[in-house]
Amino acid sequence: MPKKQKTITIDGIDKKILRALMQDARTPILEIARNVGISGAAIHQRLRKLEKAKLISGSKFIINPEVLGYSTMAFIGIYLDKTANTTDVVRALKRIPEVLECHYTTGHYSLFIKLLSLNNTHLMHLLHEKIQSISGVQRTESLISLDQVIDRQIHI
Repeated sequence: MPKKQKTITIDGIDKKILRALMQDARTPILEIARNVGISGAAIHQRLRKLEKAKLISGSKFIINPEVLGYSTMAFIGIYLDKTANTTDVVRALKRIPEVLECHYTTGHYSLFIKLLSLNNTHLMHLLHEKIQSISGVQRTESLISLDQVIDRQIHI
């Protein structure tokens, strides 16, 4: 059974720090300190506390896939054979760079993935040659995203 994640309580200052960094992770610590009204050292201490509690982890740059030519986002429901080894299927999906996310789900699908492709022809290739050819994959259902209208993290 998975270990339950501990929850932590954050105060108003922590929230201000997190909101500033969620808006732009490159915001200088001293700028945040001036806006919040505490020292840069106090900001660093609070960030270390939040990292230790596993509320935050690192920072990342966001790549715009369209600039690289990836214009088709799809969500694929994957039905597995009863005898399929889910671990092996997930391992095979990890080797497909266009697969961005993979979720175990309830309902009809065994797995639900999010992937990016260059276009519909590329998507068809990924489905037929890469995903449906994985041992244990019985069939797939695809949903193509026409536009992403909400993209956010949890509200702090």
